[in-house]
Amino acid sequence: MTTAVRPARPDAVDVRRAAVDVRRAELAAFLRSRRERITPEQVGLPRGRRRRTPGLRREEVAQLSAVGVTWYTWLEQGRDIHVSAQVLDALARALLLDPSERAHLFALAGTADPAPETQCPAATPALRALLEQLEPVPAYIQNSRYDILAYNRTYGRLLCDLDALPPEDHNAMWLAFTNADWRAAAVDLPEVHRTIAAKFRASMAEHLAEPAWKALLTRLEAASEEFREVWARHEVVSHVARTKYIRNAQVGLLYVEHTNLWLGPAAGPRLVTYVPMDDESRLRLERLQALALAEG
Repeated sequence: MTTAVRPARPDAVDVRRAAVDVRRAELAAFLRSRRERITPEQVGLPRGRRRRTPGLRREEVAQLSAVGVTWYTWLEQGRDIHVSAQVLDALARALLLDPSERAHLFALAGTADPAPETQCPAATPALRALLEQLEPVPAYIQNSRYDILAYNRTYGRLLCDLDALPPEDHNAMWLAFTNADWRAAAVDLPEVHRTIAAKFRASMAEHLAEPAWKALLTRLEAASEEFREVWARHEVVSHVARTKYIRNAQVGLLYVEHTNLWLGPAAGPRLVTYVPMDDESRLRLERLQALALAEG
C-alpha cells in the first residue's frame, strides 16, 4: 500500500515573497501606464519627428526625475530594487500624478509618503494662469475620476461655492449626487445623473483595480440612492461637447456649451469650459465673476 504524498504547503516566507512580487509587478504596470498617458508638451519637452512611443519615453521620465535610465527601466520591469521616498516623490512629480495616484504609487512601493498633501502637478502654474485668462468663462481642470484639480473664480461660484467645501469633496460625481446647491443648479437633474454616471463608468474601465476609484465608488453608493439606481443600469457614454442650461442662484439662467479640451491622452486630465451661447448668458457670467471677485 502506497501512501499519498501531500503537496508541501507554502511557508510564510513564500507567501510574503509572492505578495511582494505581485506588488512590484503592479508598480511596474502603474508607472508604465502613467508614463504613456503624458505628452512631451505637457512637461515642456519637444515632440520630435520620429516619436513612436505613446506618451513619454523612459529616458525622458528618468531625466525629469533625475534618476538613471537603467534604474528606471529596471523599475518598470518589476525588478527587485530599492526605491526611496525621495525618488518616488520625484517620479510622482515627473508623471504629473494627482493626490490619489500619488498615494497609490507610495502604497505599491510600500513606502510612507513624506508629503501626502502635495498639490497636483497636473494643474501647472501655466494652466492656472490660463484658467484666469479665460474669465468670465467658467473653466476648470478635471481628471478622469472627476476630481476638480483647479478652477477659476467664475467656475468656483457657477454650481456651488467650491471654496467653502473641503478638498475631498472637490469631485463632480460626488457633488452632482450629494450637494444641494449643485443639484439645484442642474436644470435637468435626472439627465445629468444618468450622463455623468455613464461617463464615469466608461472611464473606470481602465481603473477597476485602483484604490482611489474603488473608494469613490463605495462612498457614492453609501451616500446616494439615486447614484445606486443609475449605476445599476450599466450605461456608458463618451465625452462630447454639448449645450446645457444652468440655473445659477445669483445671476439666473445660463445657456452654455460644455466643452472638454484634453491635456493629454483621453484617460488623463482635461480642461473643461462653459462658453456662453448668447449675449445674456455672457453678461450674467460677467456679473458672476464680479460677485466672485467682491466676495474673494
